[in-house]
Amino acid sequence: MIGPQSGASVPDEAGKPGTGLEEQLELIWSNIRAILASADMTVDNIVRLTSYLRDTANAAARTAALGGRAVPTTAIVAAG
Repeated sequence: MIGPQSGASVPDEAGKPGTGLEEQLELIWSNIRAILASADMTVDNIVRLTSYLRDTANAAARTAALGGRAVPTTAIVAAG
């Protein structure tokens, strides 16, 4: 079992953070997929998510990353 993981503040392979929200979200999910792959798993093995968001638009990235599969999720939206 892989325990809690965080994809926050994930740089690309060159060590640079994403320049915008979309790129940062892709880097986060890329990192999560890599962690899962190291355990011979995929996003299909995710059974629960907790997300801390500043913008509810981030939910679209989660849905896309999971291939539209519904996963029980707690989303905490922090006001900026």
